[in-house]
Amino acid sequence: MVFEVFAVGAAFIFGLAVRQVGLPPLVGFLAAGFIINAVGPKFGMPATTGPILEYLANLGVLMLLFTIGLKLKLKQIAEPQVVGTALVHFALSIVLFTPVARLLFTDDWTVALLIGIALGFSSTVLSAKMLEAKRELGNFHGRTAIGILIVQDIIALVVLAIFAGKLPGPWALLIFAAPLLRPLLFKILDAAGHDEVLVLTGMLLSLVIGGVGFQLIGLKGEIGALVMGLMLSSHPRASELSKSLWSLKEVFLVGFFLSIGMSGLPDWDAIIFAVAFGILLPLKGVLFFFLLLAFKLRARTSFLTALSLTAYSEFGLIVAAGIPAAEAFLVPLAIAVSVSFLIAAPLNRLAHPLFERFENDLQRFERKTRHPDEQPKHLGDANVIVFGMGRTGSAAYEALLQNGKRPVGLDADTYKAKAHAEAGRNVIFADAEDSNFWNGVKLGGIEAAVLAMDDIEAKLIAARTLRARGFTGPIVSHALYADHVELITEAGADQTYLTMDEAGRGLASHAVNAMNAPARG
Repeated sequence: MVFEVFAVGAAFIFGLAVRQVGLPPLVGFLAAGFIINAVGPKFGMPATTGPILEYLANLGVLMLLFTIGLKLKLKQIAEPQVVGTALVHFALSIVLFTPVARLLFTDDWTVALLIGIALGFSSTVLSAKMLEAKRELGNFHGRTAIGILIVQDIIALVVLAIFAGKLPGPWALLIFAAPLLRPLLFKILDAAGHDEVLVLTGMLLSLVIGGVGFQLIGLKGEIGALVMGLMLSSHPRASELSKSLWSLKEVFLVGFFLSIGMSGLPDWDAIIFAVAFGILLPLKGVLFFFLLLAFKLRARTSFLTALSLTAYSEFGLIVAAGIPAAEAFLVPLAIAVSVSFLIAAPLNRLAHPLFERFENDLQRFERKTRHPDEQPKHLGDANVIVFGMGRTGSAAYEALLQNGKRPVGLDADTYKAKAHAEAGRNVIFADAEDSNFWNGVKLGGIEAAVLAMDDIEAKLIAARTLRARGFTGPIVSHALYADHVELITEAGADQTYLTMDEAGRGLASHAVNAMNAPARG
């Protein structure tokens, strides 16, 4: 237990330190793992992760995959740009990495092939964590990236089964009966309430039924957690369940990033291995970019998706650990994965500014065709624009309608926009952070704008761009935190309200109206 306390303390110190320089905390957690591995034995600490930390790391990964499943739709995984890109990229990665591994690091073509396979995957945990931090899991590029990662995870299971001789038994066929559990799962979630029982429900579904249950039938617990989330993704309370698990999942994932950093002290061969494949890492992203363009996606979507997938995968470590022939390269692979995380995390934080910087160059590669992520050019006869059609944006939309206005809702989640449109609302798919949207959209009839997105960066970009486009009408925004109010106002908003404060004023207004109403007879 002393070791775990020491590890958590180190994670806090380094996580806090990197946050001060604008890097995501996970970079600090990785650094803490390396430091513990290097100096821990001098203070009587083990050089590797303890059983408690490993267990917490596994719980964090299972809960992360479960919450990802809650935000997915099954049909998006089967889309051509998802399946096609995942399969072709995996094949090309093997062709690229295997000869390099054979030439520089091993005389055995089988081992070289396994290294190429291990490096062909992208990190599910890192990509999902970065997309979630930017609130982009529901955006078109976020959904595309997660779909590709799911296909890759399925490929990883097949690879493990073939090379490790661990073919699933006949019980694994029970996975096809999993949809039969959906009515029961829905009833359980309906009865869970809104308190700690809801959190326990999420843990039961992700860790017990998904994790342990799927292991019992010969499948990976990670796939089980994801499947459980997918089956509940259409439930009205899926978002609430995901939010209830957020803090718990984040804490557990600290153990995961610590364990990656503590996977082993590198020798010079491992360092050379990590540097060599670190240099080749950009090729992974370039392949994703051009493959997504080939499937008719726009340059922006292709770039953001590719950047979120440009990191080596923790699944590669699982593959190496599960196949005896590749075990000798477990530490070099772990260092390469860690290095890729250190490169990818800050780049993903700057993804939108990077695209804006190279937009003209990247757009030259777009195919001249209609794209599935096309942005709208016209907003019809609307006179108010509402960015973000979640609960806050939907309430604002309805209130504007009741006051005789003509609102149009915009949302970066294609499924959410479609659901609103099918319900009869004037809502279309558009991303406020997409410069192509701003370059093409006509704002002549718009008299006011409401910023109802949760992501602070999206609000700032929308406010600044509206003003840069010459929009002089009022811009009204909500803010989740007090320190965001000044930022949004400086970006160009006329009025910014704290969400909870405004909710309190609304309650008080209802109370006053009730007090002034005639007494019941």
